[in-house]
Amino acid sequence: MIPRYSRPEMVAIWSPETKFRIWYEIEAHACDAQADLGVIPRENAEAVRRAKDVEFDVARIDEIETVTKHDVIAFLTHLAEHVGADQARFVHQGMTSSDVLDTTLNIQLVRAADILLADMDKLLDALKRRAHEHKDTVRIGRSHGIHAEPTTMGLTFARFYAEMARGRRRLEAARDEIATGAISGAVGTFANIDPAVEEHVCAKMGLRPEPISTQVIPRDRHAMFFATLGVIASSVENVALEIRHMQRTEVLEAEEYFSPGQKGSSAMPHKRNPVLTENLTGLARLVRSAVIPALENVALWHERDISHSSVERGIAPDATVTLDFALNRLAGVIDRLVVYPENMLKNMNQFKGLVMSQRVLLALTQAGVSREDAYRLVQRNAMKVWEQGADFREELLADPEVTAALTPAEIEDKFDLGYHTKHVDTIFARVFGEGGAR
Repeated sequence: MIPRYSRPEMVAIWSPETKFRIWYEIEAHACDAQADLGVIPRENAEAVRRAKDVEFDVARIDEIETVTKHDVIAFLTHLAEHVGADQARFVHQGMTSSDVLDTTLNIQLVRAADILLADMDKLLDALKRRAHEHKDTVRIGRSHGIHAEPTTMGLTFARFYAEMARGRRRLEAARDEIATGAISGAVGTFANIDPAVEEHVCAKMGLRPEPISTQVIPRDRHAMFFATLGVIASSVENVALEIRHMQRTEVLEAEEYFSPGQKGSSAMPHKRNPVLTENLTGLARLVRSAVIPALENVALWHERDISHSSVERGIAPDATVTLDFALNRLAGVIDRLVVYPENMLKNMNQFKGLVMSQRVLLALTQAGVSREDAYRLVQRNAMKVWEQGADFREELLADPEVTAALTPAEIEDKFDLGYHTKHVDTIFARVFGEGGAR
């Protein structure tokens, strides 16, 4: 991923230096296990272990690969340059390249997941804080982009919190599913290597042995992982899109923090654009673009082919680096989002009580009016608000068919804003725990 949308800790996971270090650790642990089994001499395993402080030369490995046309062999050749050809002759004993490559990829994905989980904690903290801050800040709810009924800004934040919490649980499950390793040799039969070697290496590297592999770890695990990243990215976009709507000039219920010296437009000095959330919408598309290739990687020829390899070299770093950046950016947006409660009330009251139409409808049916007639009466008066700018309450009070069923006091009661927020605490308790605790 380009540096503009990257954070150093996640990028480091995918660096050649990190990859080769993991390759070395896998090979060294495998040698230790082989020595324990008496398959190779202990002194050879110890010679490999003494290379633990070696800084592997990426350029040298690349140079060797130009000849071998094989990245794992190039690394093993470079390792032998440090260990000594005779001492290194038992390295990779009974193993195949995928044992190293697949186990390494899964280690990298586990480490990436740990960073992403921490990112989500940061975002969840911001959403929770803002939800409680604006628990009772009333705003209009919208369906189809049209005013519907009152809600609160706190419920909006709480809804996003619950969605992200689900995403976090999915990511935990995806991390667990990807945390397997395979040191099972050609076609996965352990013909030339004892299963105890796999168990030892996986234990040392924080993985579980893959129950059954071919020459590769099954790619349905990876499909699950990248699909989870795609769902989280869609949730990021869901939040970003709401903020973008709220920042529209004619809405202006909230906006991204506009820092001193910031410029919104090269042509129009007045502009304050939702650039961060628009950027997040685009980044979400990039993360989701990894999902279909990951799904297509599940089907491989027989015990192994490498059609998945080139795909994963691209999508693994790109999707994790991009989502890491996006989650951190969104946490910052939420943390510093400027909210305008006065504009929320102004927007809600723009059509003079119209959003209370359902309460009146229900009151009429409870008073004995048929639903069809009640709907007709309410809609008749509502259309005067839409088309003539009338006051909904006044129109209802002046409608003899309505007042025949409801007293003026009963009509007035249907415009109590608190009616729509009476269960906010109940919802918060469901989302955040008993009593809506923070």
